[in-house]
Amino acid sequence: MPTLTDLTRQHTDLDAADLEWIHALVSDWQLLADLSFADLVLWVPLTGRRSRGGGGPGAVDGWVAVAQIRPTTGPTAYTDDLVGMVVEPGGRGLIDVAWAEERICREGDPEWGSGIPVREEAIPVRRDGRILGIIQRSTNLSSARTPSHLELTYLQSASDLAKMIDEGRFPFREVEPNLARSPRVGDGLIRVDRDGRVLYASPNAQSAYRRLGLATDLVGTLLGDTTARLINTAVDDSLAVVAGGRAPSETEIESNGAIVQLRAIPLIVDGDRTGALVLLRDVTELRWRDRALMSKDATIREIHHRVKNNLQTVAALLRLQARRLRVPEGRAALEEAVRRVGSIAIVHETLSHTPEELVDFDDIADRVMAMAGEVSAPETRVRPKRVGSFGVLPAVIATPVAMVLAELLQNALEHGLANRPGTLEVVVTRGDERLKVLVADNGSGLPDDFDVDSTASLGLQIVRTLIVGELGGVIDLRPRQGGGTEVVLDIPLDQGPRTAPHP
Repeated sequence: MPTLTDLTRQHTDLDAADLEWIHALVSDWQLLADLSFADLVLWVPLTGRRSRGGGGPGAVDGWVAVAQIRPTTGPTAYTDDLVGMVVEPGGRGLIDVAWAEERICREGDPEWGSGIPVREEAIPVRRDGRILGIIQRSTNLSSARTPSHLELTYLQSASDLAKMIDEGRFPFREVEPNLARSPRVGDGLIRVDRDGRVLYASPNAQSAYRRLGLATDLVGTLLGDTTARLINTAVDDSLAVVAGGRAPSETEIESNGAIVQLRAIPLIVDGDRTGALVLLRDVTELRWRDRALMSKDATIREIHHRVKNNLQTVAALLRLQARRLRVPEGRAALEEAVRRVGSIAIVHETLSHTPEELVDFDDIADRVMAMAGEVSAPETRVRPKRVGSFGVLPAVIATPVAMVLAELLQNALEHGLANRPGTLEVVVTRGDERLKVLVADNGSGLPDDFDVDSTASLGLQIVRTLIVGELGGVIDLRPRQGGGTEVVLDIPLDQGPRTAPHP
């Protein structure tokens, strides 16, 4: 289905500011649909001859439907999608009238064209005195009954909001479009007068305030004062603005173990602020869950921080023990263990600063490469170079890859490039499903009888265990063309549950 932007660019000459206004309207017009119990369809003229400020409307060559929404408070009038439909002038009679006369138009008798009675209305969408399009408001009357106090309040509020759209006062200027988490009409609605006194509170709104600790009825009270007493605080600016409906704004209040989100929508008709709608939603469970998740994330980060500290302590103890050893082989073994522990500590240090079990592995790889480069002889210092990006990796992949990278770099520097100048590169290629890493040097190369499966090297055994056994990848160690050695790692990025390999 084409988007609103696609349709307006293809069929109209609306400029960027007009399109932004329409986007802001459509992002928040669920409010009008729910208050009206009606479907909304936005029609935009096919030509650029829109109404001229003070000069009357221009002719149009037809209309295109660029957006549509159905009510959540009542039955729909249109089961089919109308977005993208193009009609000739006169094909939507009431729309042509609203355009020509620049006013809200209502039909006296319902239409029966679709087999159900539908009352049609047309609302001009105005910006800076110019009409950009027409909203067709269609109400399914098949379930019509004597309206309740709630329904009458909804319809009156919808009428005020429609007038604001016609006058170019809604959507509100310089206000970010509301997100999906904002309260909806059905969550709870309070209507206040210009002084902030409650004229009507829906049952859901009344229930939300009872959970906050209110024992009396809301109607007749000053919403700002009542709310301030519940949360045991003075009426600050933000609360006064929202509860009084003086400006379009949102806030959250907490009392008696409950958390309620408030959103104010000022109602300004014919230049006069008549009152406001205050939508509210009980978000207690949602906020407690958010807090629990934040606490869990903080705990996980703290665990990674402590693991990193413990690993650094282990590395320090191993380094101290290595200095005391007189046997060169034992000292070298402990120093290798220090580097292995250090590569794991780097991953946990990074995880301790991230809210999720995901890390930017490029930084880790660069630190591992710098750590490995320190073991090369000073007179022939080899600095490993990285080409390509690892991107973001989950911890389940990052930890073993960090260890493997450290082992391969260490092996290349101690054997292939021992006491000789040369180059050492890590080339990374990442796809949607697999990660390929090439570690290549131009050193002395592999012995003629070398076999990776039967080698006695502990480092290569660790590499094989981690890549093949733990990550389910493939390792290929081979002579490099032109001299030296290259190791190719092919690792699947989807690390689901895997059966442990047989010993």
